[in-house]
Amino acid sequence: MAYLTPTKKRQLFSELSFQFSRSSGPGGQKVNKSETQVELRWPLEDSLAFNEQEKLRIRRKLDKRLTKEGELVLTRETFRNREQNKKACVDGFFTILEQALHVPKKRKPTKPTKSSIEKRLNVKKRQGEKKSLRKKVED
Repeated sequence: MAYLTPTKKRQLFSELSFQFSRSSGPGGQKVNKSETQVELRWPLEDSLAFNEQEKLRIRRKLDKRLTKEGELVLTRETFRNREQNKKACVDGFFTILEQALHVPKKRKPTKPTKSSIEKRLNVKKRQGEKKSLRKKVED
């Protein structure tokens, strides 16, 4: 079930703010000049895309990832250009939100079938007989 419709994704995208910086790691002169690392910030509390119940669910699921101000911050520096890193960051953001909004199905309690009960009891009985054969024989 898709929780994020295209309309909601567009609305969320307009709420995102991006900041670019120099990536870490090797690369020589070029890496020192180009700002390809992307930092995505999304203020959960100010978001108009979700109602209070959805915000509460997101807050509970992502409490370790949120800052004290209630912002979700993601960074990507996987690729060598800014556009790919930005796309990866946005894709990751939507994936995280989808997972946070997922509501697990309620488990229906079921009774074991008659044959499964009989099978379990037969296995128990055989196991008991096997153990009783291990005892010392008294004359």
